[in-house]
Amino acid sequence: MRIIPAIDLKGGQCVRLLQGREDAVTSYSNDPVEMAERWVNEDADLIHLVDLDGAFSGDQKNLDSIKAIRNAVDVELELGGGIRDIERINMLIGMGINRVILGTVAVEKPELVEKAASKYPGQVIVGIDAKDGRVAVKGWVEVTSTDAKELAAAMAQQGAAGIIYTDISRDGMMAGPNISAMREMVDYVDTPVIASGGVSKMEDIDRLLTIDGLWGVITGKALYEGTVKLSEAIQKVKGS
Repeated sequence: MRIIPAIDLKGGQCVRLLQGREDAVTSYSNDPVEMAERWVNEDADLIHLVDLDGAFSGDQKNLDSIKAIRNAVDVELELGGGIRDIERINMLIGMGINRVILGTVAVEKPELVEKAASKYPGQVIVGIDAKDGRVAVKGWVEVTSTDAKELAAAMAQQGAAGIIYTDISRDGMMAGPNISAMREMVDYVDTPVIASGGVSKMEDIDRLLTIDGLWGVITGKALYEGTVKLSEAIQKVKGS
């Protein structure tokens, strides 16, 4: 299992949102490059980037910061937030983003997942955000009637290289991950699953390690608040 630090970008700053709410912002740094370098120095080999302005508006607003991070660190970068057409995917992969994350568009235009995954095998993953097992879209503003596990299975069929599954009721709450929901997702789909949302302490990492086949876990607020130390978490996982 890989431990993946998150850098959420809003207005060029590193922030976290409480349960994805645009009006519940905590800013942690005005230097995203410095933050990326910090995570690399703590042994990260993959960084999860989210353009929150893009998630809410449908268009990337933090490209300068993203480019600067790409130029500064020599690890894999995955990026989500406002990626909604093949032209944007072409541009992002062309600038060195290793994997793009499709969220809202996977629900609205599933054919884009198939097209992009065919053109960039292994580089297109689908982010599924859910509340009570139902998919939320457009920056978590709208909760749909779509079942999260069924969407994940459909996206795997379309060629998605992985699923990032976020329980939005836990995200940013420091309340611990939804282990049962994550285990159900891993068991349901035949593609790598990355857990996101709720990690608050090292014991949460231990609990996630009990999910056989879980590919990775994204953590953000716990790192910024200092309740989880990235290098320690990575060493714990490597020793498990």
